[in-house]
Amino acid sequence: MATATLSIDLDAIAANWRALDRASASGVQTAAVVKADAYGLGISRVARALAQAGARRFFVAVAEEGAALRQALGPGPQICILSGHMAGDTDMIHDLDLTPMLNSLDQVTRHLEALPGLPFGVQLDTGMNRLGMEEPEWEAVAPFVLEAGPEMIMSHLACADDPDHGLNELQLATFHAMTDGTGVPRSLAATGGILLGPKYHFDLTRPGVGLYGGRPFENAARVVTLSLPIIQSRVVLAGEPVGYSCTWTAEADSTIATVSAGYADGLLRSLSGKAILWDGDTPCPVVGRVSMDLITVDISHLDRVPRSLDILGPHQTVDDLADIAGTIGYEILTSLSHRYSRRYIEGAA
Repeated sequence: MATATLSIDLDAIAANWRALDRASASGVQTAAVVKADAYGLGISRVARALAQAGARRFFVAVAEEGAALRQALGPGPQICILSGHMAGDTDMIHDLDLTPMLNSLDQVTRHLEALPGLPFGVQLDTGMNRLGMEEPEWEAVAPFVLEAGPEMIMSHLACADDPDHGLNELQLATFHAMTDGTGVPRSLAATGGILLGPKYHFDLTRPGVGLYGGRPFENAARVVTLSLPIIQSRVVLAGEPVGYSCTWTAEADSTIATVSAGYADGLLRSLSGKAILWDGDTPCPVVGRVSMDLITVDISHLDRVPRSLDILGPHQTVDDLADIAGTIGYEILTSLSHRYSRRYIEGAA
C-alpha cells in the first residue's frame, strides 16, 4: 500500500485533557477546542474520546463545524461557535442547540431578535484585535446584553505562549475592567493561559493545541505518529543528483529511498534537505526537494530497506518538524492530508 499511515492516539488526547483539567484551578470547568476538524485529526472520533474523558463543553470555529460535532456527540454537550451568529446560521443554531459567542453589535442584534431566549455567549477584544467587542462597543451594549442573560463572557490571549510578554498582564487587567461585577461566568485561558496560572483561569478554560500534544504544553503525551511507506529504493552513484532542480548530489555511492508523501500531504516544501525521517531510533536525512507526492531519503547507513520511515513519532514531534520548516506546530497538524490512512488507537491502557 502506497498510502502513508497517520496514527492518532485517542487515549493520549484524553490524558492531555485530564492533565490540563487538573492544571486548572479548583472549581474551574475545562472545555475542549475541536475546531478545524479537531486540529486535523478527525472531529468525530476525537470529540467522542474527549466527551468520554469528561469534557461537556466544546468550541468550534463556525456553525458548520458545530453541526458536524452535534451529529457526532448527540444531544447534551454544549457546542460554542467562536465566529458567533453569522447571517444564514440561525436555523442551524436553533435546530442543533448551538451557542454562538457574539462578537459585535450586529451579531447581538441578529441573535436577540431571531432567537430570543436561546443561549449565547459574548466575546470581547482585550488587545488581540481579532474577534470580539472592544471596550466602547461593549459599554454601549452591555446593559441589554446582560439583561438577556449570556451564558459566558470570553476573550483570548494573544501571547500566552510567552509567559513574560507584557500583553498577558495588560489583557488580564482589561478583561477584569470589562467584566468584573457582571455576575456572568468568564473564560480567558486556552492552553497557554492555563499554564500562566490560576489568575487567568476564571470560570472556564478552553485547551486546544495542548490536547493534541503541541506547545506550550511541554508535558503533553504524544498523540500522532506518521509513517511514510517506501515505494522504491535505488543506488545513486557519486556525482549523480536527486530530485527537482538537482539541489542534492551524492558525494559517495548512496542508497536513496523514495517515500510516499509530499507537500500535497502537508509536508511543507521548506523541509527540503532539512528534515529527518526515522527508522526506529536511526535518523535518515531528507535529500533533495520535497515534491508534491514524494520525498527522497538517504538510507545508505541502514543494513536493509525498511517498509516505512517515520516523520512524526517518538523522536520528532509536530513542533520539532515545524521548527525545521520555519512554522508552528498548529500548521503542521492542521495540514495533515486526508490522503493518509488514519489509524485510531484507544483502549490501550
